[in-house]
Amino acid sequence: MKLISRLSILFFLLSPFAASANFDFNANCVKAYQSIFELKLTTAKQLIAAEKKVRPNNSIIPLLENYVDYFYLLTTESKAEFEKLEPNKANRLDQISRDDKNSPYYLYAQAEINLQWALIRSRYGAYFAASREINRANGLLKDNQKKFPSFHLNDKGLGLINVVIGALPDGFMKSALSTFGVKGDVQTGLAQLDRLAENLPKSTYEPFYEEVIFYYAYLLSDVAKSPQAYAKTMKYTARIADSSLLKSYMQAYVCARNGKSEQAIEILESRPKGSAYQPFAYLDYLLGVARLNKLDMGASSNFNQFLQHNRGVNYIKDTYLHMAWIALLKEDTTGFNHFINQVKSKGNTYAEKDKQALNEANASRPQLVLLKARLLYDGGYLNKALEVLNGSKADNFNNHKDKTEYAYRLARVNDDLGKDDAALVQYQNAINLGKGLKYYYAAKSAVLAGNVYERKKNFAKAKACFRLAIDMKGHEYENSIENEAKQALKRIEE
Repeated sequence: MKLISRLSILFFLLSPFAASANFDFNANCVKAYQSIFELKLTTAKQLIAAEKKVRPNNSIIPLLENYVDYFYLLTTESKAEFEKLEPNKANRLDQISRDDKNSPYYLYAQAEINLQWALIRSRYGAYFAASREINRANGLLKDNQKKFPSFHLNDKGLGLINVVIGALPDGFMKSALSTFGVKGDVQTGLAQLDRLAENLPKSTYEPFYEEVIFYYAYLLSDVAKSPQAYAKTMKYTARIADSSLLKSYMQAYVCARNGKSEQAIEILESRPKGSAYQPFAYLDYLLGVARLNKLDMGASSNFNQFLQHNRGVNYIKDTYLHMAWIALLKEDTTGFNHFINQVKSKGNTYAEKDKQALNEANASRPQLVLLKARLLYDGGYLNKALEVLNGSKADNFNNHKDKTEYAYRLARVNDDLGKDDAALVQYQNAINLGKGLKYYYAAKSAVLAGNVYERKKNFAKAKACFRLAIDMKGHEYENSIENEAKQALKRIEE
């Protein structure tokens, strides 16, 4: 995103920001909007307050206020703050609904507010209420698209909805959305967002670029699990100002999720800091994860900092699990048991990582070789992970779970190193050993083997693998792995 002065000039020169008198996206509002996306929420609030004083009937104000609440809740992860702020939604929608129906912002702003609350609400398991809000947002955006086909911002929300709904595994939320008639398609949604990412910088909607990239980066990495997530995120975030803490978050997150731990550490350690920025404890947690993935025991300081400053309900169990792993790597059995008990007694299970952390705390103690290989692989240290695994063999492990995990870890490393044949052998070993166990290794191996065959253009074997993954039942991550396999089948068949 360009500098504030450039944004101010844009307001005076370009039409989309002056759609009507009471939807006045003026220079002051653009500055507030940019401050929000740099996570300078206090500055944004001051600018919004100034706007409200001068133009109290400007219906861009409630939209900007909702953005502030949205990013405040994302960065704090506080359910108590969510419950305190959620009543603001109705008042804001009420003000907007009384404004100019002939503005493209009339339906758009209402859709945005519904969509933002749905995204926050779903983090706490309130899926039915979130489904209603997504349905409402979807309808508003489609109506707006018919009325204002050249208003490109409609594609931002529609793209997000397409990807999220298209990637949902079978379950309560997907069922609820189907009841409302909301359907999604992952590839359609990604294409919508990709077009925006490419074209916004060349259009009158340039100031909305950073918001589009924020959603696009998350969807590529977390929802679609695209192999292009890292490359595209780094490409599209390059033009965003380094003063943006949100840029640091986006880049570090996608690096950590895609085996680029060294880069994630560098970004997080050099991120912008100071009282101007919204506190964001999650970044300490993320730095701890990235450091532990290179077996850096100093990661405990980052996890402790997260626990000290965190005001939210998520990632607490997962943090204690990582601290237990640090103790285990130090061969500190007493410390390991202490932190495992903390996993069981502290935090919540709203987030998938916390659910899995609790599952692992209730399972047997991880085998040290497998734990090291897992961490090194996640960090992108593939040759080190392979070295650790090659120091053992399947016969060194005493139970089917560990034997299966050994084959799975060996397959993943070989896969990422481009050793397809070696990877396929180990994926098959993991399937043979793990089929029927409650662990995810066999089913995930079937999906990943299918991906290898797909790359090799052996579509018959790829389909067989994906169908095998779908047929496996009663294991961890069953819904998400099954959905991944279904999406892969759909991709091939198209």
